[in-house]
Amino acid sequence: MALTAVDPTPALVVIDLQKGIVAARTDSQATAAVKRAAHLSAEFRRHGLPVVLVNVTGRAPGRTEAQRPGSGVALPSGWADLIDELDVRPSDHLITKRRRSAFHDTGLDTLLRDLGVTQTVLAGIATSSGVESTARSAHDHGYHVVLATDAMTDPDADAHRHSVERVFPKLGETATTTEIVDMIEATR
Repeated sequence: MALTAVDPTPALVVIDLQKGIVAARTDSQATAAVKRAAHLSAEFRRHGLPVVLVNVTGRAPGRTEAQRPGSGVALPSGWADLIDELDVRPSDHLITKRRRSAFHDTGLDTLLRDLGVTQTVLAGIATSSGVESTARSAHDHGYHVVLATDAMTDPDADAHRHSVERVFPKLGETATTTEIVDMIEATR
């Protein structure tokens, strides 16, 4: 579903745009997604809207069949630091997660509710993992979910496409960065 409305207090939630993850992605899709997520962050700040920057420092301990890079290995220094392009500001809200969803055991829901947020706009890496898990949780928590599909990317193009085309329309509204910014401009 295309973006139909921007609530009075939406929050931008940027998932896992941190040095250790972004450094592994040098392709043009990742570069474009980072640029657009940074643009969304700047626009939300310009309009006095909440910006939540999420990094990840752990993962669920359960066994999986898929190989997981770094399992059981200490993360290098600076790996979880947010990328410079996000231009982190004192007004930003920082959330560190240890699972895929930014809502799992982090206090994100309480923060958003305390800020009066009813709508989340999601961007980040990886579309089919951290972004999708957070979108599912946001939807389950009753937020209006907007997915900035050109401000996210995934190492697996097919997984990205599946999330955008099949999963996200069931969880919220999809839009480009330009569409989101234009609608914010129109409502302010």
